[in-house]
Amino acid sequence: MISQHNKKGLRNPWLLGMIGLIILVLVVNGTFIWFATHSRSTLVDRDYSTKDRKSNAAVVSDLQEQKALAWKITVNKPKHIVMGSPTKYEIGVVDHEGLPVSGIMEVETYRASDASKDFTTVFQETSPGNYQGYISFPLKGYWELRVRVKRESVVFEVGTDRFMVATKP
Repeated sequence: MISQHNKKGLRNPWLLGMIGLIILVLVVNGTFIWFATHSRSTLVDRDYSTKDRKSNAAVVSDLQEQKALAWKITVNKPKHIVMGSPTKYEIGVVDHEGLPVSGIMEVETYRASDASKDFTTVFQETSPGNYQGYISFPLKGYWELRVRVKRESVVFEVGTDRFMVATKP
């Protein structure tokens, strides 16, 4: 018989299992909350709320300017990219009429899972509209490139698809 004076009820394996399960759920949720408050996701810029604060109209205007430029960027990259070894990239830029675009090119190397490893490389113009540079990826995993071309006051930016960097060929 179960009563408040019977202490055998607290030794019931079902009751102990339920209490253990509740404690486990609380510990796991507490761990998730701790990690969420002590580490920031790198998928969003750290200063996104203050950096480039633009109204929606300004963002749309920037997008329309990029579309009006209609520059085309061609990125020649190797099929296999190995961590730690310099990888040669050749990038061509032409305007909407097919004429080469000369200017200053910066390539931002972006890793979504670790913002501290992001870096920017300045590419050299080898011929009008053709740029060349070497990028050495410090970590394996998925990376993206953001190509930025500046000609006088005009800036054109485009991102590449995500690609994999391996530890060995």
